[in-house]
Amino acid sequence: MTGPRYTRLVASLPATVPFVGPETQERARGARFDARLGANENVFGPSPRASAAMQAAADGVWQYGDPENFDLKAALAAHHHVPAENIIVGEGIDALLGYLCRMLVEPGDRVVTSAGAYPTFNFHVAGFGGDLTAVPYKGDFEDPLALIKAANEIAPKLIYIANPDNPMGTCHPAATIQAMIDAVPKGSLLVLDEAYLEFAAPDTAPPLDVTNAQVIRFRTFSKAYGMAGARVGYGIGAAGLIDGFNKIRNHFGMNRISQAGALAALADGEYLKQTIANVAAARDRIAAIAADNGLTVVPSSTNFVAIDCGRDGEFAKRVLDGLIAEGVFARMPFVAPQNRCIRLTAGRPEDLAKFAEALPLALARAAG
Repeated sequence: MTGPRYTRLVASLPATVPFVGPETQERARGARFDARLGANENVFGPSPRASAAMQAAADGVWQYGDPENFDLKAALAAHHHVPAENIIVGEGIDALLGYLCRMLVEPGDRVVTSAGAYPTFNFHVAGFGGDLTAVPYKGDFEDPLALIKAANEIAPKLIYIANPDNPMGTCHPAATIQAMIDAVPKGSLLVLDEAYLEFAAPDTAPPLDVTNAQVIRFRTFSKAYGMAGARVGYGIGAAGLIDGFNKIRNHFGMNRISQAGALAALADGEYLKQTIANVAAARDRIAAIAADNGLTVVPSSTNFVAIDCGRDGEFAKRVLDGLIAEGVFARMPFVAPQNRCIRLTAGRPEDLAKFAEALPLALARAAG
């Protein structure tokens, strides 16, 4: 036999990419996109204070980052009014989800999620041999009651929900999420992904309770803080669970530049408020553009908007292809009936002007 001797699990898995990046599509089409509006990135960028801190830290990049993320954990602890022992910092939520699955999921272990929810979580579960059970959305919302019902039936290791949701942008109020937390069956852990929380209404998140060992909450600097390329995420949970990450995480996964940028971004609350206002204005503009073309939008609590194309997934895919042909990078949900929509990032005025030009052309091409 030649080549690597994969584990049986890895040998059984297909080679998949949860998201095809815009750079890959640009290489395939032989041209850059005029408007990059498909990756849920914060096009308004990071705080100038964060940019300055990262530039200043660049000269020291010959040094490894602090493997304990001490300063950033301390700042996050003060920001959230919890002890530092209840916070884990890692290379974005994606990496932290991978560590969580490595820590808890063995071949055959059951995991509950929603059909069409964040695919990177599913990717990690599959990579460690977990058995996924997916429940449908209820309308355009993840369904907490159905997730808990499934959990009571199969006793999963993990239950995943994003609030606000990706890919639809919808969210549940704090009381609904708290009721879900309270109903998690014994032996299960609720994975609450709050990547878009800063864009949502103040009553979206229930209070943090770091004494509850049955929930871990993930947040990020990729979205509202505009630092997706820096890869900084964190989890908040019970001290014992958080300490478990130290058994398996990459202790030098965080670089000094990202650590410095996140620390400065967290301290610049005024810039965060400005970004949230910019995103809200852009969501309104997307809704207006959709209405001008006879379409409706799904109300969003994130930095993206799902636009209902009014027909089925095949039609929405043709609209998406038309936008890409016009130089607008966008995406769409993967699972019916949510795949009747396309999904657009809340962009700058010039980005949305390009989208306004491209959308009627894409709709005409899709209909024709």
